[in-house]
Amino acid sequence: MTKDLQEINIIDICFGLGFNTLSTIYYYKKNNINKKINIYSPELDAKLVKRLKNFTYPDEFKDITYIIDALSNNEIFVDDELKIELFLGDAREYIRNLDVKIDIVYQDAFSPSVNPILWTKEYFAEIKNIMDGKGILTTYSTALKTRLALWENGFNIYINAGKEFRQATVASLTEIDGYEEVDMLHKIKCNPSIEALKD
Repeated sequence: MTKDLQEINIIDICFGLGFNTLSTIYYYKKNNINKKINIYSPELDAKLVKRLKNFTYPDEFKDITYIIDALSNNEIFVDDELKIELFLGDAREYIRNLDVKIDIVYQDAFSPSVNPILWTKEYFAEIKNIMDGKGILTTYSTALKTRLALWENGFNIYINAGKEFRQATVASLTEIDGYEEVDMLHKIKCNPSIEALKD
């Protein structure tokens, strides 16, 4: 599928309570970004999605509760600026059938120890297949196994660090400025027995 250059496509892996998606919408509206945002998000827990409308969200989201209600009731929200689509089911099945090139990946699945199937080398190969060549992936995980699984798929690995949040990982298929690159060869040399998770 050909993408309109005025659109940004995001995949939010494991919607959960929707904080990644809602924070994106909040930022988008606050900064008057002149592009259409399309967010695609798989979520295995259908009961959780149905309860979203009853959850108490931070005040920052009070002006977009109508979006939360729509997603909770129908798993979709569409207007002239936004399209948000939830898929209730297996994330990997959804990724394999997604006919969209993704600009941003929010890799926010449960941890590798709890949900390893969404952190394997093969999984990140599937993510790579749906990404735009200049796309980026962000994840809270700083585990070497996670970074190795990405790196073995051709991603450059960077540290996302700041004063008001814990370190995280940014990965990109192209080189990006503004982040400290992780020296993966050095990390592997220091941890010779390390292996990426595999299916």
